[in-house]
Amino acid sequence: MTANELHVIWAAIAIVLVIVAIAKFKLHPFLALAVGAVLLGFASGLGIGGTIDAFEAGFGDTLSDTAPVIGLGVMLGAVLTATGGAGRIADSFVGKRPTSWIPISIGVAALIIGLPNIFDVTFVMLVPLAYALARRTGTHLLFVGLPLAAGLYTAHGLLPPHPSPTAAVGIYHASFGLTLVFGLIIAVPTLLICGPLLTKVAGRWFGPQIDLDKGPAAGAAELSEHRPPLWLALGVVLLPPILLVIGSFGVGVAPKGSAFAVVMELFDNPVIALVVAVLVALFALVPAARLRPSDLQSVAGGALRTVGPVVLIIGSGGGLAEMLTETGVGKVIVHTAHQWSIPALVLAWVIAGLMRIALGSATLATVTAAGIVAPLAAADHSVSPELLVLATASGGVMLSHVNDSGFWLFKEYFQLSVKQTFRTWTLMLTLQSVIGLAGVLILSTFVH
Repeated sequence: MTANELHVIWAAIAIVLVIVAIAKFKLHPFLALAVGAVLLGFASGLGIGGTIDAFEAGFGDTLSDTAPVIGLGVMLGAVLTATGGAGRIADSFVGKRPTSWIPISIGVAALIIGLPNIFDVTFVMLVPLAYALARRTGTHLLFVGLPLAAGLYTAHGLLPPHPSPTAAVGIYHASFGLTLVFGLIIAVPTLLICGPLLTKVAGRWFGPQIDLDKGPAAGAAELSEHRPPLWLALGVVLLPPILLVIGSFGVGVAPKGSAFAVVMELFDNPVIALVVAVLVALFALVPAARLRPSDLQSVAGGALRTVGPVVLIIGSGGGLAEMLTETGVGKVIVHTAHQWSIPALVLAWVIAGLMRIALGSATLATVTAAGIVAPLAAADHSVSPELLVLATASGGVMLSHVNDSGFWLFKEYFQLSVKQTFRTWTLMLTLQSVIGLAGVLILSTFVH
């Protein structure tokens, strides 16, 4: 047995041990992920120093982007809930329509709101609305939460300007506009199947109702009978994605070094966008609800106290993902892929899927797979580069599990067990990946 094969075996054993430790022995996910990552580093020969350095690097890199977003998103959600803004939006979503319409309504809304925004930002921002809708209608939290996540991740996994498809557009030299058009065509059936249809099928695994007064996104009770108007509440929710869209386009056209370019770079930062949204919520929603800023101090503080466990779990997941990279699992997949003789669209999807399962990051999986397939695709002019982008990005969302920060976000925010998370979140993303490939192959019969 070669060293590379042994690395893959150790990685598989480490992942299985993490799952068993959490699901069977009820070990805290933070500790289980940390122990699994350290054991993998030792078994793979990284030594004490190399193992600790890799874990700390993965932990820090993951939280450097995620932790501020989670903290600000929780604060924004707390303000929306306490001022009645979340309740106002929830009422507008439900209206007089039957409860059965909630999954499709919330899924479409999430797709639209999540189109220009990264997944973590919109997820932590909109989950309080799921809690509010569940309270308002008396439905199970996952009846709202699963289609919400499906809408957000359909945009995240398929559509530019999200990181994975945008990176693949550049690598394959594809058209941004055509990729978006083809992606939207595939996004429609993806959302319908992974949202309302899957919610109906997976309802048997939801379990008893989740405590809506607990969890990182539970927010707080409304502190006032005077709710802000719908346009103001929606404006606060939509402000971060609007700022990010303006920033992403402005950075490309602004003269370098100009004041305009500096402003656009600020808008293009999700942390800055959320800070602005929180400030606007405090100075607009609070007076509209006839509250004082001091009324929300305890609300915001209480919300932030729930963030600690989530941040630690996500950081440990990043440490495990970095350990998988350092031990060379990704290189084994790359080397093996060069020996396969299958169509470029399928090859891109398979490689991205394997990288995603091994490393956890959808963006890293997509970029790596695109780099492998691009030289092969360049020699075959019958393959649409836009469809290659979508095939690669679809593979990059395959089988999210314990080394993916999104897995832990979904689990902790909706207060699920690992088993429930596999039966909902992991199943949803696996379906999305397969539907994405099917859509690409169907379109390939018409697009060349």
